[in-house]
Amino acid sequence: MPAFIENTVLTVWKVPCTHQNRLARLGNGIKNAAKSAESYSQAMGENSMKKVLLLAVLVSVSWTVQAKEKSYEKGVLLQMEASPCGYAEKGSKTIVGELLGTDGEHKNTKEMLCPEYVLQADRVMYRIRPKDDKHPTLLRIGETAEFRIEKDKLILRVPEANDKEREYSVVSMTPRADVVDARSAKNTSPR
Repeated sequence: MPAFIENTVLTVWKVPCTHQNRLARLGNGIKNAAKSAESYSQAMGENSMKKVLLLAVLVSVSWTVQAKEKSYEKGVLLQMEASPCGYAEKGSKTIVGELLGTDGEHKNTKEMLCPEYVLQADRVMYRIRPKDDKHPTLLRIGETAEFRIEKDKLILRVPEANDKEREYSVVSMTPRADVVDARSAKNTSPR
């Protein structure tokens, strides 16, 4: 029997199967759908990336313009006075005071003077002091200064000097007498 199997030729019958044709068409349709979905997602990805990039550029440009374009009022530095702003004390205990437990301490008390400026704006006179007491910058009198008020401080810059913003505290504010008089004369004038 084994010889009979060796000489036997097996024939394979090819019968057209409708299922194979449908599967082939379905496979081609799936491949085409995947290709079109991939190209669509690439196009949508590119479009959405372009939109996101455009939005980021617009936001950054508007933010930098807004940061640079802070609204400043203009004023003139009229005068500078040295006003007392505290005391500086240097003290040391003596050796005898340390040994005996007495209060034999030497204190050198010195009154500190800080620059205080008068800034004349359109309608108000400001008296301002620098917030940095240790290293106050001296400003030139008669210079035009630009300032803005933020929360509890006045931010001042002098464009003719170095255009650096410095913080000042407002000591007092008084309305300008000449502007008040002009307004009252304007309001009381006959019509």
